[in-house]
Amino acid sequence: MMMNLSRTAVFSMALAAAPVVAHAFDLDSRDLREGETIRMELVNSTMGCEGLNQSPHLVWNDPPAGTQSFAITVYDPDALTGSGWWHWIVLDIPAHTRAMLAGASGYLPAPLVESLTDFGQPGYGGPCPPEGAVAHRYEFTVYAIDVPSLGLDASAMPALAGYMIHAHSLGSVTLTARYGR
Repeated sequence: MMMNLSRTAVFSMALAAAPVVAHAFDLDSRDLREGETIRMELVNSTMGCEGLNQSPHLVWNDPPAGTQSFAITVYDPDALTGSGWWHWIVLDIPAHTRAMLAGASGYLPAPLVESLTDFGQPGYGGPCPPEGAVAHRYEFTVYAIDVPSLGLDASAMPALAGYMIHAHSLGSVTLTARYGR
């Protein structure tokens, strides 16, 4: 039996089947470009590196519904540790915030928390891979968090901060840049 459908019914079914166009959680920076080399301003100024160790500018938009705060991490999965290297962890960024200014590390007001990194201290520590190694990847990630505070302070170990971030993440966006020397 053949079914006769009106144009209105066909149009309505097509609209219902059409994908919903929604804005996606996104991340951008004036200091970083996906896949490109990290500028010297962001490179570490210790361990044989001669950068300025300035934290990057980051801007994000369209976080998931229910976001109550944000967290930022900078992670090197290529570090020769077997477990990567945490370069920066910022927690409890208020939900209305949509940017981190360049050079902000060390000057962040409460309630923001910069927790310990693998350098053994809170705050941004820029890239500084071993000389002659293949360029490392540095993942700059902003997480949308489902609680206003993760309840950690500046003495939180990177693994604990990472655990709490992932346990409360509603979604994340990552910009990956490279650096080698």
